[in-house]
Amino acid sequence: MQRRVWCASSGSLPASRSERGPTADLRAADGRVPGRRGLATRQRLLECTAEMLQSTSYRDLKVIDIAREAGTSPATFYQYFPDVEAAILVLAELMAKDGHRLSTLIREGSWKGKTGLATATQLCDAFLEFWDEYRSILRVMDLATEEGDRRFHQIRTRLLNEVNVALTETISQFQDAGRAPRDIEPTATAAVLVSMLAHVAAHHDGFEFWGIRTKDLRDSMARQVYWGVTGQKL
Repeated sequence: MQRRVWCASSGSLPASRSERGPTADLRAADGRVPGRRGLATRQRLLECTAEMLQSTSYRDLKVIDIAREAGTSPATFYQYFPDVEAAILVLAELMAKDGHRLSTLIREGSWKGKTGLATATQLCDAFLEFWDEYRSILRVMDLATEEGDRRFHQIRTRLLNEVNVALTETISQFQDAGRAPRDIEPTATAAVLVSMLAHVAAHHDGFEFWGIRTKDLRDSMARQVYWGVTGQKL
């Protein structure tokens, strides 16, 4: 499983994804909407911020270092972001938008029989890949949330709640069809499954250190997810 690296040279943070929000989200610090070159500069600053977070604590990350990595000046950075934290918040919002793929997989996948287990396995793989891809951003978000920063807390809640809602709806559909036990509370079950997926995805490297292979973790989670959603044993 390869971890995506965002950097200015590779351009791995898709420009199309970062420009999907309202125009107001892309305004410079003085309120003006940047032109094409300005947007490219903003994009490069975000990519360099994300790349440097992989090896530097966000508390130690300085505007001058990001600007140097991006081949520009601190004054240019401040045209787009008031501080480093503001740039990280933009990255966190982009990450949350990309999290739609998790809930989409739940809603569009089939959950019947062995196909359902395959969907559960795909969901587990998607969580593991998502957490590896955005590990540095998620680390900052978790730390800031623990410290009471409601901005990061709201992004984290929105990211996980969307998955929770998708699982809740799917569980309820199985109950309505008479295929899942009625004594299971869908929202609570979904919350437990999401917590499991997020926790294991965040710490699977530690489990590997204990000698537990990520593949075995994935397979175990998939069975729990399948049973939790459908109420059926394989």
